[in-house]
Amino acid sequence: MVMYKDLKKNDEVRTTQLGPPVTGQLLESPVQGKGVKRAILIMSNGSEVGLFDDHGSVYAHDVVEVKRDGAWQQVTDQPKNAIKL
Repeated sequence: MVMYKDLKKNDEVRTTQLGPPVTGQLLESPVQGKGVKRAILIMSNGSEVGLFDDHGSVYAHDVVEVKRDGAWQQVTDQPKNAIKL
């Protein structure tokens, strides 16, 4: 398992923001300054599920796996996306 704060720019990740898991590449590090970002910029490979490849922001809880040493590992300890009304 890999902690969310240990992800790095250009890591290959699997995300669920499109529904089924798709691969993508991190375009920025989730650690910025003193904190951890709740949304992160990635390049998604939507063509894996019949959609377009595009970049955009993804919530931290949608990042589920990262490829390290040739194997997919689960990502843990993502920050929660609380909505304040």
